Amino acid sequence: MSRASEPTEKEKVSNALQQASLLGTNVVRSWAFSDADDYIPLQTSPGFYNEKMFKGLDFVLSEAKKNGVFLILSLVNNYEEFGGKKQYVEWAREKGQSISSPDDFFTNDLVKRFYKNHVKTILTRNNSISGIQYRDDPIILAWELINEPRCNSDISGDTIQVWIEEMSAYVKTIDKNHLLEIGLEGFYGDSIVERKKFNPGDDGVGSDFISNNLVPEIDFSTIHIYPEQW
Repeated sequence: MSRASEPTEKEKVSNALQQASLLGTNVVRSWAFSDADDYIPLQTSPGFYNEKMFKGLDFVLSEAKKNGVFLILSLVNNYEEFGGKKQYVEWAREKGQSISSPDDFFTNDLVKRFYKNHVKTILTRNNSISGIQYRDDPIILAWELINEPRCNSDISGDTIQVWIEEMSAYVKTIDKNHLLEIGLEGFYGDSIVERKKFNPGDDGVGSDFISNNLVPEIDFSTIHIYPEQW
């Protein structure tokens, strides 16, 4: 998205998608967020957007369609790179909320309103190239609620579970055309305790692969594989 927003860099996006298609890749995951971090933001503050960056995302969708590559678009980052849940909490603090932990992203009402507003803005975006709203664009395979959700302050998994239930239902009120997934790494939780021993490195990060994916609005599951680490 950031490269696609720069006229001198757009060719790199086109070439990457062309090469992906030639290699037989037909699905690519990409960010639909960049929240007031030190790099070029998409969302500069809650509800305010950088049109140049948005047009970059429009271009990504357009080039993906040309090359027959479907997209999974992630809506926020768990980590502070590109803003993430920490930035949402900071925005709420600036509005007078007495919160401090990035994990408050999952429970604070104002933060959740900020997130829902972002979801609605992305899903109802009119592509400046195709004229198609994102929620109606068939080149989008699925939405992803959050990249690698973790809540170390509640490793029971309850906090993330409630958040997934609320946000997945919200997404489906706006867009029933597309698939929806969470963005999980794949950690087992308390729903099947005997399998937690198979978690790589971390005993618990606040997610639960089984119960999280049983939420009715979630259409398919994901795992993230890092061979060099796990």
